[in-house]
Amino acid sequence: MTGLFFILLFWLVGNALSLLTGGYVSGNIIGMILLFAALCLHWVKAETVRPAAKFLLGAMALFFVPYGVGLMDSYRVILENLWAIVVSGIVSTILVLLVAGKTFQSLNRRARLRHIKQIRHDA
Repeated sequence: MTGLFFILLFWLVGNALSLLTGGYVSGNIIGMILLFAALCLHWVKAETVRPAAKFLLGAMALFFVPYGVGLMDSYRVILENLWAIVVSGIVSTILVLLVAGKTFQSLNRRARLRHIKQIRHDA
């Protein structure tokens, strides 16, 4: 119960801060960041929150049911915009793959160069 209390407390504080700041960032996100900070600073012990978090993660599929019903309810709108949805999904996936790949290559190249410089320096 204590873990659920902390999760709901940070969710409530995050939503309150979101409302106070104009709602530019979702209260759920603010609450998660605050809970993460509290866990990192050891204000809240991970062992306290872990059972409630495991339970909520186990029941996560249940939380998506309302969104699935909403999708089924608005299938006409989806069908009218199907090509735009498919094209934007494909284009955004390709862009994400390219950017992630280039970022990995760049970071990998830098790490190899640093390693080579370290070997030369030690020799």
